[in-house]
Amino acid sequence: MMTELTAADGHTLECWMEPAEGARKGGIVILQEIFGVTEQLKGVARQYAAQGYEVAIPALFDRNEKGALIPFDQGPRGRDLMLAADLEQTMSDIDAAVQALKAQGGKVGVIGFCWGGGLALRAAQVLDIDGAVAFYGTRLPQYLDRPLKAPLLAHFGSKDDHVPPEMRAEAKAYLPEMEMHLYEAGHAFANDARPSYVAEAAELAHERTAAFFARVLA
Repeated sequence: MMTELTAADGHTLECWMEPAEGARKGGIVILQEIFGVTEQLKGVARQYAAQGYEVAIPALFDRNEKGALIPFDQGPRGRDLMLAADLEQTMSDIDAAVQALKAQGGKVGVIGFCWGGGLALRAAQVLDIDGAVAFYGTRLPQYLDRPLKAPLLAHFGSKDDHVPPEMRAEAKAYLPEMEMHLYEAGHAFANDARPSYVAEAAELAHERTAAFFARVLA
């Protein structure tokens, strides 16, 4: 269900909450691509809720456009909203979701996709979380300015033109403890609502993610 959170600076934002199935193991915050809180992401939330995690998807565009939901074929509009977002404010909004899950008990992790993948890396540097997973995180160079505070797992497509090999290599050199996996795929390979979807790569990446969270959120 959709609920409302309040960030530290008083900003209110919408947040999709997916309750854990069975015994609650902890919490996971899912960070959006440049399309908002989509039905596809809610499907990912259900996937992790079925594993026993309470899942939150904060609406990170709410500061600039409340309730923004961008069709997958309107990437430039989503990109404009992403570029208009202030990083510190965005991290504050993510932290509001982290704190909401922490209040229910247990450890909290973060999963991000595309723009949210880069933000997941940032979360592992600056937020009080127990682990983060970045699916094809973008804009990596801007985050290479401080060490990790939490374990980070990163999934990249070997043919991702948003994250070329030299950018991945730079990130790995700066953050050597980052666990990184490459897949025979391009960008957005785990989004089953887009033509870029590669089922085999997505399933393996989610298996590795589930094992990672079983370890760091236990």
